[in-house]
Amino acid sequence: MARIVMKFGGTSVADVPRIKAVAERVKREVDQGHEVAVVVSAMAGTTNQLVAWTNEAARLHDAREYDVVVASGEQVTVGLLAIALQELGVSARSWLGWQIPVRTDGVNGKARIEAIDCGEMIRRFGQKQVAVVAGFQGVGPDGRVTTLGRGGSDTSAVALAAALEADRCDIFTDVDGVYTTDPRIVAKARKLDKITYEEMLEMASQGAKVLQTRSVELAMKHRVRVQVLSSFEDKPGTLVTDEDEIVEKEMVSGIAYSRDEAKITLVRVPDRPGVAAAIFGPLADAAVNVDMIVQNVSSGPEQTTDLTFTVGRADLARAVKLLTDQRQKLGYADLISDATVVKVSVIGVGMRSHAGVAQRMFRALAEKGINIQVISTSEIKVSVLISEEYTELALRALHTAYGLDAA
Repeated sequence: MARIVMKFGGTSVADVPRIKAVAERVKREVDQGHEVAVVVSAMAGTTNQLVAWTNEAARLHDAREYDVVVASGEQVTVGLLAIALQELGVSARSWLGWQIPVRTDGVNGKARIEAIDCGEMIRRFGQKQVAVVAGFQGVGPDGRVTTLGRGGSDTSAVALAAALEADRCDIFTDVDGVYTTDPRIVAKARKLDKITYEEMLEMASQGAKVLQTRSVELAMKHRVRVQVLSSFEDKPGTLVTDEDEIVEKEMVSGIAYSRDEAKITLVRVPDRPGVAAAIFGPLADAAVNVDMIVQNVSSGPEQTTDLTFTVGRADLARAVKLLTDQRQKLGYADLISDATVVKVSVIGVGMRSHAGVAQRMFRALAEKGINIQVISTSEIKVSVLISEEYTELALRALHTAYGLDAA
């Protein structure tokens, strides 16, 4: 007997027939004697509709009431799934975030989980009852409903698995696992049997949409074994686990890309102490996340330098306005922005023990005539910024260069 958390996303519970199919899958685990908690998202499209209604009611709205509205989607799903399970003869009850409770901080719209009290749920496991839990939501210090931000149901599931000390957390989605890269672009992409927490975290943060970044952080922190599976096909998925469980580590496990990038270059910035802080401090205060940064060597008698960095594409206009307003104080000659860029990253824990990873990347891109605009590296990742028009060509070239193509 095992204790399992099963999570189903919006496409998996998009309508009543799919909810009934989820109930059948849950019943199979129950019939094997397992203790099961199921975390579900709102039905596909529901959250978008709820957000749209909130914005229609008032563009500037109370964030606490926003959470009340958007959290209602999961309430419908848990009730329907509990009913579907009961129809199959499985004892089940629904749990909303405040009923468990899932305690969060008070940041409405993007709350963080602080504690989960599973005592009553575990007691009901002893009565062979399935817990059907609303993902994406909790309760703040003031007793008000909070939501965890988009993709928060993944985080709910992993946090619940950690609190329950579950044997594993199965994430069911519309893909059948984690691939070496986007199979819609690279036909020869391979599904991975296993991937480390560190690699999955990099893949998620660099643009892969399979798992939400915060959920991977939680899984790594609490050593929750996560399995990514298809809701629509009954076949093995990908296990996200500790590095020690993977015997032979590939030099590169996957290639991720992110179109959510924009580049800003400040031309002829005074090269003196404190300038970088004067530039990036106000951006941080405005919640503009800066990623890749490159600074040229200062030149000429004026001792100036060009400073290039990337921000999220959605933050570009805000960042440009902020820096333009500060131009006189910062003393730069010109500001050049470009939203037609993409970040491509090669990722693998095997980089720690293999030399020449970056050189192979640069050579492969050069052979295809692709210019690299910015470079950043970490222990298990090399990222480059290139023109958006070369995205598909770069992914295919790198996938082949690192021997990731399926046979």
